[in-house]
Amino acid sequence: MNRIVLATRNKHKTEEIKTILKDLRLEILTLNDFPDVPVLKEEGSTFRENSLQKAHAVHLYTKIPALADDSGLEVFFLNGRPGVISARYAGDGATDEENNEKLLGQMRGVAPRRRGAQFRAVLTLFGDNGTEVTEGICPGRLAELPRGTNGFGYDPIFIPDGFSRTYAELTAEEKNLISHRARALAAMRQVLRER
Repeated sequence: MNRIVLATRNKHKTEEIKTILKDLRLEILTLNDFPDVPVLKEEGSTFRENSLQKAHAVHLYTKIPALADDSGLEVFFLNGRPGVISARYAGDGATDEENNEKLLGQMRGVAPRRRGAQFRAVLTLFGDNGTEVTEGICPGRLAELPRGTNGFGYDPIFIPDGFSRTYAELTAEEKNLISHRARALAAMRQVLRER
């Protein structure tokens, strides 16, 4: 059986990725299996740069093909922010709630028709056989208040197109059919099958 290592310590991302790829004959390791891997830096100005940086670093350390995800929320009214700094929008070490609060504060009073946003995920598979990159986008809009208890990050304030519920009000199964990460993984699944 082939192996890959996920270049993340985020347990929510790990669960989503493992669930979506569970039908592949693939052993999926995580950074928990390699506790000595140094903290991964995200110094790029794009999701693609960060994803490549993380996958490259983990592959160099583990010598196993590494799959990295970099993703975030892009709000059109805010010219794409928070974007690549989604996880630390309210500052380094900010909680999900603090990031959501800051973003909703900036959007207070913005009309529903101007609350368009999208989640973007970029996946990079880096190994001895080269590098593959896939991307997934889920369009939607921002809610005015957080709703729901499932998911993580901006899930309580993001309503995907075609739904009246936020990501955090969807079941894991529903989210894994439509999410930005699911769409990027659908493309990456084909790469993993071919390899």
